[in-house]
Amino acid sequence: MELIDVFAVVGSCGPERGIAARCLAEETGSMLVPAPRLAMAPDPVDEAAALVPWAYRERRAVVEPPAFISMTDLIGTFVDEDRSTRLVGITCVVDAGHIIDDLRRDDYFVRRTPAGEEGCSRALIAAEQIEFASTVLLVNWQPLSTPNLSAVMAVVSHLSPHAVLQLDRSGSARPVEPTVYTAGQERPGWVGILNDDYHPHITDPRVSAFRYEQLRLMHPERLSHLLDQRIARGEFGTVLRSAGFCRLASRPNLTANWEHVGQMFSLHPLQADGGDVAGDGEPGGSEMLGLGQDIAFIGLDLDRERLTAALDAAALTDAEFAAGPTLWASFADPFPVPRTSMR
Repeated sequence: MELIDVFAVVGSCGPERGIAARCLAEETGSMLVPAPRLAMAPDPVDEAAALVPWAYRERRAVVEPPAFISMTDLIGTFVDEDRSTRLVGITCVVDAGHIIDDLRRDDYFVRRTPAGEEGCSRALIAAEQIEFASTVLLVNWQPLSTPNLSAVMAVVSHLSPHAVLQLDRSGSARPVEPTVYTAGQERPGWVGILNDDYHPHITDPRVSAFRYEQLRLMHPERLSHLLDQRIARGEFGTVLRSAGFCRLASRPNLTANWEHVGQMFSLHPLQADGGDVAGDGEPGGSEMLGLGQDIAFIGLDLDRERLTAALDAAALTDAEFAAGPTLWASFADPFPVPRTSMR
């Protein structure tokens, strides 16, 4: 079966995104599936997948999903081996003058799902659209001063080190070599940081990234205070993105996905250790201390030494560690189960 090549154009700037999608469709001779056609569907990604086969003559389609779609859903749908599609590029349209503010927003989209409505962080969606893009098209960059434009470009490059970065001069992205997407994606910058394979193409003195590792479990109250009262208020610079893996002392058997963009933070349970509950009801098992914290940080004007020291101070002390799970179970835990979103 001959596959239909799919280009996706994403971003929160509706008019600029629409222009870029139309221009890309014209330049590549592709059928266009625009956002207004998809926005009212119960599942815009499924609706796009149903429409793409109509490009049987062109064998190419440009899909412009609405701003609130999930990038993992988009990629997963069009790389599905059961479909007659091949995802060959994702262009993310970014407003250069607003992207830093977008990454620090604390509001939510309301997205319809088969299970009902759910809130999804605008900041997280903005970050993931950049992270998974093969091309980032910066629009409205001309009013920025040279230092500010340099910082914005470096932030984008740090979030998405594999993406081609373009400055908009004509309303559309210049054609680049196709990037064939697969089910296993390691494009986000934070993944590269944790894999020790991180090479952003654009740097700036204000923009930095680092990997934080700590074998000790986190004290939940101290971690919550650090996030709410110190990181969120910019005490260590502006943390724009952090992600990785975390364990709380109050839940020592559970590895959680640390997800943080600007003012939004969440912990998503990923995996529980085998044999993690002892007969007396306390956490146990030989593997429960096998993984502590492994977190990537990306931001502006970061004070790495002070932030690292503050994170270390949120981990268990020697005395708390030695006391063991009986004491840990008594710690107040402000993070709701199964996950928390904030702040």
